[in-house]
Amino acid sequence: MEQLRELEELLELLDTKQYTRLRQHLSELNHADVAALMEEMEDVPTLKTFRILPKDMAADVFSYLDVDVQQYLLNSLSDREAAGIIDNLMADDIVDMLEEMPANVVKGILAIASPETRRDINHLLRYPEDSAGSIMTVEYVDLKETLTVDQAIARIRKVGVDSETINICYVLDEQRKLVGTVALRYLLLSDGDEIIGDIMHENVISIHTLTDQEEAAKQFKKYDFTAMPVVDNENRLVGIITVDDIVDIMEEEATEDMEKMAAILPSDKPYMRTTVGETYKKRIPWLLLLMVSATFTGAIIASFEEALSIYAALIAFIPMLMDTGGNAGGQASVTVIRGLSLGEIQYRDAFKVVWKEIRVAILCGLTLAAANFAKLMLFDRVGMGVAAVVCLTLVAAVLLAMLVGCLLPIGAKKLGFDPAVMASPFITTIVDALSLIVYFRVATVILGI
Repeated sequence: MEQLRELEELLELLDTKQYTRLRQHLSELNHADVAALMEEMEDVPTLKTFRILPKDMAADVFSYLDVDVQQYLLNSLSDREAAGIIDNLMADDIVDMLEEMPANVVKGILAIASPETRRDINHLLRYPEDSAGSIMTVEYVDLKETLTVDQAIARIRKVGVDSETINICYVLDEQRKLVGTVALRYLLLSDGDEIIGDIMHENVISIHTLTDQEEAAKQFKKYDFTAMPVVDNENRLVGIITVDDIVDIMEEEATEDMEKMAAILPSDKPYMRTTVGETYKKRIPWLLLLMVSATFTGAIIASFEEALSIYAALIAFIPMLMDTGGNAGGQASVTVIRGLSLGEIQYRDAFKVVWKEIRVAILCGLTLAAANFAKLMLFDRVGMGVAAVVCLTLVAAVLLAMLVGCLLPIGAKKLGFDPAVMASPFITTIVDALSLIVYFRVATVILGI
């Protein structure tokens, strides 16, 4: 509601051509909020508003805009204006933008960028997708270990304005190898003639350029960093990753896991920018696979067709047993998959996980069986034999479902697959078949069919 009022106020200032007041008002807002407001405007007001922005905040606002809006602005601005925006963006933000844009637009951006910006972009683009090198920024403050504190502060004043962060400075030797870090506050509190090498923190935590971005996110969480250096094979500093990039990575990885757990091939585009054809291609492979695998449950039912004709009452409880087993397996798999992704569960913990799930399954199964037995006796009024078959199968189905739900993700992780693939839809299909087999076997023993 507040954003709507803010938007109406901006549009009114724009319509009445009160550009000075509009510029003043925009300069008082957070950059991300300005971008959010611009995304709610039509194309022409968006362009006008962007051109009115103070020059020192235009690039920052641009980095928060959706890629479609960014592309529209770049196509609408003059080459000089566009070059000014590109050259003032952080290199990692430019790369993120380029990865989402058509090739012809990328070619145009590289053509108008300054040689220094173009060099930084090409440097980042050569790293594998989803690696630490592909998400790092090359705008950081590095200090020689032989500098004095006064010299270091002078260098920070010189290069800090174009750096992603100056809170932590990275200390290098003559071969540009990372040998330490020093916080800005320590520099400000130290004597001006002290040597950086004497006051730096030598125990440096860094990550390799080829480290997977998901692993990089785990390192940030483990050490609670706001920035982390990225080094090559020779421990030379080549860039840093900042926490704002890690937040984006965590969102991206969580979205990818959710899509895999829903049996959808992961997409790198937002839902509203994905075409019908692309959405179809992402969903149909798993739907086909699950449909084919579901035919096994039909074959199991068909093989017991004669028994079901004798005890037709058994048919009514098949959906309940299959749904309950699938739900139980889904609960176990989601819990274990999340534990694996957070590093809380390792392959060596498999026995502990299984033993825990067995106990949980027995408790849940007995509770569900007791509630179901009361329903069968009071409302359905089935015979004791049928009630016994349904309740025993219920306990067995929950137990099997939870075992399958916890073991498949752990096994997938051990084999190098993404555990999220072994989620609800896949597990439900397996559990459905197992539940039916148990159901009919129990019925054969108790009812003698």
